[in-house]
Amino acid sequence: MKNVIYQPFINPSLKGRLWTVCCLLFFTCCAQKPKTEVKADYNTKQWTELTSLDNSIKIDIRYATTNNFTKAKMYDCDRCFLRPEAAKAIAKAHKTLKDKGYGGLKMFDCYRPKPYQQRLWDKVPDDRYVTPPWKGSQHSRGLAVDLTIVDKNGKELDMGTEFDNFTTKAHSDNMDLPKNVLENRQLLRGVLEQVGFKGIRTEWWHFAYQKKKYDLSDWVWQCK
Repeated sequence: MKNVIYQPFINPSLKGRLWTVCCLLFFTCCAQKPKTEVKADYNTKQWTELTSLDNSIKIDIRYATTNNFTKAKMYDCDRCFLRPEAAKAIAKAHKTLKDKGYGGLKMFDCYRPKPYQQRLWDKVPDDRYVTPPWKGSQHSRGLAVDLTIVDKNGKELDMGTEFDNFTTKAHSDNMDLPKNVLENRQLLRGVLEQVGFKGIRTEWWHFAYQKKKYDLSDWVWQCK
């Protein structure tokens, strides 16, 4: 007697449904889960953290260290925020420099909350160096930056003085400087003016955004 292989009968319509269910289970289990978005710890309609636009921008917030003219730590931590329009403009200037072969921008100061402005004034109550809190700095509006340019190796270009040098040598209209220094300052000024910033006479590193106005702000960012 020949061996008989028993094959159970499966209704064709049922077989099709089982196949469909198996396929759905497979794709449900194997499909890549969407990435969970990290929620910002600030109001993104009012502020932009600069590194969220381009994390290749170097951040060296001097007032979050003792490496500044007060020799004291004025900020609790080193984050760089600006108003959205100003932040986008800085990111654009940074990209322009990178396209030219430079490393881009390095930030010494960005938004400065009014409570931090008060700390600066309490430490150095001299309006030659610090804007009185009741008057208000463009930094406290989220529209001003202190910055420089770095080369492709991350080294700061020679601007003639260090940041926060309060001699006439730091004045942007001082032409009695080496040619390379004048060229570097012109490069910084030119790339920032193209995106809506304007410098001041006494500090080569300071620029304020001109295309938007905001009130002074008390908001202080969280430290991570």
